[in-house]
Amino acid sequence: MKKSWIEIPGGSDFTLENIPFGIIRYGDQVAPATRIGDTVADLSVLADFGFFDDLDIPDLSVFYQPVLNDLIALGRQKTSQVRQRLQELFADNCALLKNQEDVCRMSLHPANAVQNLKPVSVGDYTDFYSSIDHATNVGKMFRDPSNALLPNWKHLPVGYHGRSSSIVISGTSIHRPKGQTRPDDNQPPVFGPSRQLDFELEMAFITCGETALGESIPVEKAEDYIFGLVLFNDLSARDIQKWEYVPLGPFLSKSFGSVISPWIITLDALEPFRIESPLQEPEPLPYLRHNGRNHFDLKLEVYLIPEHSEGKLICNSNLRHLYWSMAQQLAHQTVAGCNIRTGDLFASGTISGPEPDSFGSMLELCWKGTRPIIMPDGSRRTFVNDNDTIIMKAYAEKDGIRVGFGDCTTTILPAKV
Repeated sequence: MKKSWIEIPGGSDFTLENIPFGIIRYGDQVAPATRIGDTVADLSVLADFGFFDDLDIPDLSVFYQPVLNDLIALGRQKTSQVRQRLQELFADNCALLKNQEDVCRMSLHPANAVQNLKPVSVGDYTDFYSSIDHATNVGKMFRDPSNALLPNWKHLPVGYHGRSSSIVISGTSIHRPKGQTRPDDNQPPVFGPSRQLDFELEMAFITCGETALGESIPVEKAEDYIFGLVLFNDLSARDIQKWEYVPLGPFLSKSFGSVISPWIITLDALEPFRIESPLQEPEPLPYLRHNGRNHFDLKLEVYLIPEHSEGKLICNSNLRHLYWSMAQQLAHQTVAGCNIRTGDLFASGTISGPEPDSFGSMLELCWKGTRPIIMPDGSRRTFVNDNDTIIMKAYAEKDGIRVGFGDCTTTILPAKV
């Protein structure tokens, strides 16, 4: 692991190999930032003192914006240079920044002394359905167990367009949604708060380029348009969804709040954790075919914490369980000519593994309410209760290197009257 002159606690997600990007607020200042250990660095201050002047960035105002869109629109080659410069400045053997006490005092702040803001302005949001174990589990529960996957599932990355305005930053509490449900198939629908509120453990990638309407992104070039990843908690109201989804899919059941982690972890930081993609049978059509290491070994965890009580780790999953890669998702999104923009967000869908403790939603963990989770205080859960807190974590470790995402946290509040 690379050493820094900034203290990095053992087990920190934010090592020198990471160098994530986010937006922070402290006092009246809002600025792009990175994080090393428990310290955040204001990139606008570093820009003030010329640390990025020789990177041939056409407009240094990208370091002074309240969102990262302009910065990541520079493209992966240029943002990689910014990340490398930050690694150099914070490396133990570099004194360029270390010896400038005034600059350090203005630019460096304790992570718990700043507020993280949503890192990008999300223009469009797509939610995929790319975990074969999750899709199989849902098919077994609600359809024919012997034909759990629908006929199209292994031929294309299934997805739908979500509501970008309801994506919020970690730490934001979400009110339980209200809507129509039909608990008794022999009775008319009823209106009220959802009784089956669920989380969905997902990752999401954020784009860093634009295409024109009618253009397609080849699968082998798709990662050129992916800046990095965030954790994504796609909250779902299962009972509302069950009644509303035919024939057009989720609507109110998915648009009341989705939560992202505050730091975008770049594809550059995740390079050491690439793994071989799974065998896909039948072979996809040519526009979706790619070979090699297009998946990532990222450990995923979900904790459920009741109000005033001890929490519990309820899910251990991994990003490697995705069937369709991010490159395939983006290639499919654009193959019909859909244009993308910088800051668009593409979520993976629930990430479930083959083992019961790796299922990425309460629907699966409790198997449609038949296997309650027993909490440390003795209470039982089949779905998420009011005032429960959900914490998601993601990290990768290999050869002494650790790169993580920090926490993605939300508390469920009672429905608004």
